[in-house]
Amino acid sequence: MAAYGLYTHIASNKFRSVVLLAGLFVLVYVMVYAGALIAEVVIDAGQSTNDYLMAAAHDLVAAFPYATGAALLWIVIAYFFHQSIVDAVTGGEDVTRQQQPRLYNLLENLCISRGIPMPKLKVIDSDALNAFATGLNHRQYAVTVTSALLKYLNDQEIEAVLGHELTHIRNGDVQMMVIAVIIAGVVGFFAELFFRSFFNFSWRFGGGSSWSSSSSSSSSESDRKSSGAGAVIVMIVAIALIALAWLLSQLVRLALSRSRELLADAGSVELTKDPDAMISALRKIENRGELPGATSAVMELCVDNPREGFADLFATHPSVDARVRALVEYAGGHDPGPPLLPYDGGEQQEPTFDTAGGPVQGPWGPWSNAGNPKGGSQNDAPRPWGNSEGPWGPH
Repeated sequence: MAAYGLYTHIASNKFRSVVLLAGLFVLVYVMVYAGALIAEVVIDAGQSTNDYLMAAAHDLVAAFPYATGAALLWIVIAYFFHQSIVDAVTGGEDVTRQQQPRLYNLLENLCISRGIPMPKLKVIDSDALNAFATGLNHRQYAVTVTSALLKYLNDQEIEAVLGHELTHIRNGDVQMMVIAVIIAGVVGFFAELFFRSFFNFSWRFGGGSSWSSSSSSSSSESDRKSSGAGAVIVMIVAIALIALAWLLSQLVRLALSRSRELLADAGSVELTKDPDAMISALRKIENRGELPGATSAVMELCVDNPREGFADLFATHPSVDARVRALVEYAGGHDPGPPLLPYDGGEQQEPTFDTAGGPVQGPWGPWSNAGNPKGGSQNDAPRPWGNSEGPWGPH
């Protein structure tokens, strides 16, 4: 289902979620059938190829209710505990208004302005600059940000990032991504299990002469060769099916249009009326969002995923340059360019202020072209691109 705008994108996400869930069961059944093929060869190595295929089909029918139950159990576990799993991987912790008043107020104001239920807030103690949203329903939705994001982004930029994540929740992107993670996780687990089992039994299979010679002496030489060749063919088919299921589970994210990030950027601008804040946030986050220890599935949920695929073919996010160009072209934003000083994930210098209270130097260079004569905080300083008119007024 093609998506050409916000509402068709939401409808497309719902349709894809159903398809992905159905695909989970199909891939599980493929894995069970492949496992049955391997088991039949190990148990009885003297059959023909057709006999193996038919016997494995009977095994699949017998195992069908158990495989279905296992898949449903995995979905139930993921539904109720996926947030705990993500928190365990990333180190995210719940925060309250008292602990993070600045962050909490920014998110609450955005939610109130659009009548969006307030999601939970979580913070990861990390030098990475990133954020992501999780959850499958309104009671589970959560927005997680890193401590470095709070340290190096000003209020407008943090608000833009929060608007980006709220748009993911509103558009249904979060549910679809979590479902994709569920599929990749369960199929990847069984694929690894079957491959381990195969290599454990490979010694028996590798000594093909021992089991092939166990045929009765009355069998002809051609029958023995035929049964041995059939076992080899079936093993190849089984391995190919397992590899295919694993590959499809890993590539399922390609079914998730990368336009979701562009739409989330646009949704953030709609919420904040500030395209420049979204642009400067993306420039600061660019290539600085690697979460140590996080799986690829978690990184796919983030504002920016620095783990690019081969020749950008398997990248889960459009490049920051492409996203900035879209905001400049369609939202009237201005691109200040990359930060002046590189961020290496370590200690950064704190912003310094002139005698009038205006910020002069920040962790990536000047916060503004001139000090703020009126004093105040970093957030009050004029922006490097000035206060120009945009489609929603001054910014």
